[in-house]
Formats: sequence, C-alpha cells, structure tokens
Amino acid sequence: MKLLCRVLGVTRSGFYDYLRRQSKGPDPVREEMIDWIQALAKGSDYTYGARRMAKALRELGFPVGRFQAQGLMREAGVWVRYRRRYRVTTDSNHRQPVFENRLKRNFLAKGPDQVYAGDITYVWTQEGWLYLAVVIDLYSRKVVGWSMHKRMTRTLVCDALKMALWSRRPAHGALIHHSDRGAQYASRAFRKLLHSHGIAGSMSRKGDCWDNAVVESFFGTLKSERIHWRSYQTQEEARADIVHYITMFYNSHRLHSYLGYQSPNEFERKGLLAKAA
Repeated sequence: MKLLCRVLGVTRSGFYDYLRRQSKGPDPVREEMIDWIQALAKGSDYTYGARRMAKALRELGFPVGRFQAQGLMREAGVWVRYRRRYRVTTDSNHRQPVFENRLKRNFLAKGPDQVYAGDITYVWTQEGWLYLAVVIDLYSRKVVGWSMHKRMTRTLVCDALKMALWSRRPAHGALIHHSDRGAQYASRAFRKLLHSHGIAGSMSRKGDCWDNAVVESFFGTLKSERIHWRSYQTQEEARADIVHYITMFYNSHRLHSYLGYQSPNEFERKGLLAKAA
C-alpha cells in the first residue's frame, strides 16, 4: 500500500478516504463544494490558496478547514498562481532633504486615514515601461490612490496622493505619509503638497525595502496575480487592467489574512458600523 500511495502521489489516509467515497456513491454536498471552488477560483483569477479558499467556503456555509480545502482544490483541478521574483529600483542618490522614519516598521493604524504608505513600481508593455504609484491606507490595506505614467516623475507621486486626498478627505494635521527615499517623494513639489494638507512625512531607511513592506507586498501581489500573467500591447491596456484589478478585485473582494480574511472594503465597512453602534 505504501508503494502504491507513493506512485499515485497521495497520502494513505487520502487514498482510503477516496475509497470510502467511491463505495458510498456520489456526495451532493461535496459536489456542490467542488462547483463553488471552481467558481471561486475563476472569480479570483486563480489567486486563492487553501487558506483563502477555506475561508470563502466557510462564508458560504461549508465547515471546512485549510487541509480539507486543499484536497478539494486538487479534486476540482484548481491551480494557483504563485509569485515570481522581481526587483525594486529606487533612486535615493539625491541631495533633497528626507524625512525621519516615523513608522519604524510599525504598520498598524487604529483607524482609517491616519497613516498612508506610497511607492512606485514598473510594468512592461509593448509600448515601453509604464510606472505605477500607489497610496495605501495602512488601517485597511486599501489602495486609496494611484497614478500611472510613462515617466517616473514627481507628478506621478503627487497625482497618486492627490487622488487619495480627494477621495478620502482626511482631517488636516492627522495624517502621516510614509515612503522610501526616492527622489520623487523627496522633491520640493511633493513636500509642498504634504505641507499644504498638514501631512507629516516619513521615509524608510536608505536601501531597506522592509521599512515599506506593506506597499512592497501589494506590488508583489499585483504582479504575481495579474501583471505576470498578461502581455500588454499598449500602455492604455495596462492602465485599464490594473485599475480593474485594484477597484473590482483587490479593494472589493480579495481576502487579506491580515484583515481576518476580509476585503479592505468589507473591513472598513464593518469598522464604521461598529463605531456607529
């Protein structure tokens, strides 16, 4: 039996479980779960691993754990997209003034619009590089602002922050903005924007990506779940696809382990309801 299980690539308990199911005939509940798994996998663009799949199934009323979900995913023929390695480039060799590191890797925020984090990444298209700047609210991990341009300029980061300020309306003097030491964030235009809205600046230590880990994690997720599986012919195609991912999936539906397997929008909505109660 050991040899057979090794050849089949299954555990002994899994093999006996399969035999028991075969002797009992079709299981309508199990078949329904497999149908849901296939639908959830497709709806998440094949980004849900066993933990997130188990959480989604429990939300639907199926009391399953991580390992059971893993087995069901194999049975359903569902695969998961995994991350590729990528490099981050930041031009911190400039003479502009920099802010102190106020966060010191403390990425917790007690409420919305208290601490934002921003950064820049790049996306390849057949028309050349497209640069993406985002602003993330550390309370809910929601992407609250973004901007894309074919050049990596100070306007790129200013526009992303302006979008966040316009959509969120944070209280004057109550917000910290954290970033790396890139020339765009140290520019006079960006510092002026922070000052005009009473925002305290904060910057990572030189060459330390872990000091801005939340945004780096988002970029890794974006690339592994979407960008690396696309071949963008135009920059406009890339823009539309990235905006769709952020608004229609990441903010609205993607389950975050940090948020107790809730989406950023759901986490903020429940927080507002709790505060109003």
